[in-house]
Amino acid sequence: MEINIMTIDSTFWVAVSFVIFFGGLVYLKVPHKINEILNKLILDIKNEIDESEKLRTEAKILLNNAQNKLDTAQNVKKEILDQAKKDSDRLIIELNDKFHKSSDLKKNLAENRINQIKENAIKEIKDISIKIAVNSVKKIITTSVDKSKLDTLFQKNLEETKDELKKINL
Repeated sequence: MEINIMTIDSTFWVAVSFVIFFGGLVYLKVPHKINEILNKLILDIKNEIDESEKLRTEAKILLNNAQNKLDTAQNVKKEILDQAKKDSDRLIIELNDKFHKSSDLKKNLAENRINQIKENAIKEIKDISIKIAVNSVKKIITTSVDKSKLDTLFQKNLEETKDELKKINL
């Protein structure tokens, strides 16, 4: 049985080529190099995932800090607005009180002045009435009564006038 190389089937040659190819790959350490490349890629991907996880955590912390600052700012804004409202209400009340006090003071001053003018007018009218009455009495007495009766009548009228003035001034 002699084996002729030509008679061997083509499948055999494919198998031999396959073994030689893989043998050459193993000899040249291609699988080891592919494994190193894949391990490096896996490590790079893992590092990127870890880095992205760190960045996500940092972003979450920054977001929380920003939200806290926003909440604090809103609280401060609310406090400022509340304080401004309280201050404006207090100021309105103070100004209203000052206005009413000022109005009352001006009203009292006006009433006092009116009363003073009224009293002065009454006093002037009394003084003028007394002068007119005295002058009239003098004229009547000097023309119609003698001197002794005149002195007595004058003293009597003078006393009555004084009494009447005292009653009016009370």
